[in-house]
Amino acid sequence: MGLYLVSVAAQDWSRRGEDGYGDIAAALNTELERRGLPPYELRQAAREAPGWFEEKVSPPMDGFVALCRTRLTDAELSALLDWSVLVPFALEEEIVLPVGTAYSGEETAVAGAPRVLALAERLAGAVALPVDAIPAGDNLALSLWFLEGGAEQTARVRPGPWAEDRDAAFYVALYLRAAQYSLRYGCPMTYS
Repeated sequence: MGLYLVSVAAQDWSRRGEDGYGDIAAALNTELERRGLPPYELRQAAREAPGWFEEKVSPPMDGFVALCRTRLTDAELSALLDWSVLVPFALEEEIVLPVGTAYSGEETAVAGAPRVLALAERLAGAVALPVDAIPAGDNLALSLWFLEGGAEQTARVRPGPWAEDRDAAFYVALYLRAAQYSLRYGCPMTYS
């Protein structure tokens, strides 16, 4: 078991009730309309994504949070970490909805993937993360790369600050890949 960061399929985004996110989708669209913004509808590309995004959130976060505190402002740290749903469009600020999930309690915080991506890219640059060597696309590819030796092998030929705290590097890569996936396929991301 454990906690996973996953993409949300179109059918799950529109489904109401315990097995779907329809209540969150409706509340988000109501709030977007209130702000004079268009509603969010999953693009056709989201339905055509190969598989889905799924990564296990398991390493300790202490080193990652310390890295964030040295490189990001408090507001940026909050923007990177305090969301429970990531959407594939820009938001000026996080939107808090009065609808809860199993992992978010009574409210759901929604953030825009472009901002999360920009912050993750800054962190990746700060630790010289070898982004081109890190897998993307397959379910659990990132988790397995860090756990089963891929990161260790890469660190031998491409050392750098990223290799000194691989748990922190995992989270930099996790947020980077999640935001990229959300934007590429036009789908929301959440914890499950």
